[in-house]
Amino acid sequence: MRIKLFCLLILLFPAAIQAGVIDLEMRLGIRTSAEYLVGDHSKPAVLILHGFLQTREFHTVATLGNSLHGAGYTVLMPTLSLNIPNRAQSLACEAIHRHSMDEDIAEITRWVSWLKSRGHQRVVLIGHSFGSLQLLAYLNAQPDAAVKAYIGTSLIETRIAPMSRPALIAQLNDRVQRKQHDLVTQTVSLCRKYTAPPEDLLSYVVWDQTRTLNAVKDSPVRMLLIMGDADKMLGRNWIKALQHIQAPMVIVQGANHFMDAEHEFDLLEHTLDFLQKVPASP
Repeated sequence: MRIKLFCLLILLFPAAIQAGVIDLEMRLGIRTSAEYLVGDHSKPAVLILHGFLQTREFHTVATLGNSLHGAGYTVLMPTLSLNIPNRAQSLACEAIHRHSMDEDIAEITRWVSWLKSRGHQRVVLIGHSFGSLQLLAYLNAQPDAAVKAYIGTSLIETRIAPMSRPALIAQLNDRVQRKQHDLVTQTVSLCRKYTAPPEDLLSYVVWDQTRTLNAVKDSPVRMLLIMGDADKMLGRNWIKALQHIQAPMVIVQGANHFMDAEHEFDLLEHTLDFLQKVPASP
């Protein structure tokens, strides 16, 4: 029954939409793009951000974006540049990473501003995995007033190993203060060997569990976390920590980190239910 329902939703908006790839300059020499799917202008526009080192083509965000578009929503799916001009492929963990959380936030800011320039005065942010954390970091900075809500799917904090976080932060701060830019290799998030300049690595490392939980508690907009109870990529007791701070959350039984297979429908169902509670544009 649910499959028939979602197929019907997609068929309801066959060509009420326009699609295109938007290309923007983020900073000198760095251009990146987003897929823009135009829907019902009375509905809030949805910006969907991919996970760690991925692109907008990643199946979790691409499937969700196309389904929301089929339900009549305007959808913008950007690919973060990661400081690579016109990046169109996922970036390997083993690459040298010359990008930072601050640059990620600046690019999110740019895309939200672009949506406003197209007349969208109500924007909902949806992230997957590390993209959920990057959107939280944006909300923790100076979010645009047009952003009205946030959905974090499979939200993770930045995990590190084997060095303790306080020791690593102290070491990186010392290198930054001494203007030592030699590359540092460290286990970060889903990458066992992540190599980056000290200042760039530090921008991600500081987003530990405590800071992430505080950002959830201090969210300036309506929010929802969608988590899977079979997600093996989460840190130990992470869901319990989110429950402890009473984060608005739904837990999808049997869903993994990517909300794939039959759980794509659970993700869509919870997302649509949440979006319907966001007030329509004038």
